[in-house]
Amino acid sequence: MSAEPDAAEGAEGQVTIVVARRVKPGREQDYEAWLEGIRAAAQAYPGYLGTSVVRPAVATQHEYVSVFRFASVATLRRWEASEDRHRWMSRLSDLVESDVGVRKVEGVELWMTSDGTAPASPPSRLRMALLLIAVVYAFILVLSPLARWLMPDVWLELRLFVTLTVEIFLMTYVVMPRLTRWLRPWLYPGARTHGS
Repeated sequence: MSAEPDAAEGAEGQVTIVVARRVKPGREQDYEAWLEGIRAAAQAYPGYLGTSVVRPAVATQHEYVSVFRFASVATLRRWEASEDRHRWMSRLSDLVESDVGVRKVEGVELWMTSDGTAPASPPSRLRMALLLIAVVYAFILVLSPLARWLMPDVWLELRLFVTLTVEIFLMTYVVMPRLTRWLRPWLYPGARTHGS
C-alpha cells in the first residue's frame, strides 16, 4: 500500500492524509529519524502545511500515526510525484512491517476524528453539520459577550477576528476531539469503536 493515497481529481481546499504504520520492533529510532528526514524534505515544497505524529502510548505497541497536511490537492500531487518523496519512501520498507491504514481527509471531516484516525466511512454530512452548528452556536453565545466585556473599546471587526481565532483553536484542539470521542457511536453508527 502506498504511504499516501492519490487525491481525488477536482477536490478543493486543504487536504489531510492520515497514515498509520506498524514499525518493526527495535527500529523505532530509525523510523523517528526517517520521519524527521521526510518532514524536512516536504518543507521545501510550496503548499506543505506540516506533519503531526502520534507515537505509541505503550512501549510494546509499535503503531505510529502520522498526519500530513497540504494546502490543496494540487500541492499534494506535486509532493507525491517528487523525487524527494520517492527517495524517502524507498527507505521505508526496512523500517515498517506494514501500513496499517491510509486515509485522505478533506475539509471539516478532520474535526470529526478524535485521535487523528477515523473509520473507513466518514460520518454523514448531515451529522457533521448538526454537530458543527451546535458547537459554533454555543461558542457565539459564550464568546461574543465575553469579548465585548473584555474588549469594550476595540473595533467590532478586530473583536470578531479575536473571537473567531479563539473559537477555531478551541474547536480544533479542545472541543471537537472530545466531542467526537464522546459522540462516536452517533457520528459513526455502523463503525466499531477502538479496541473492539
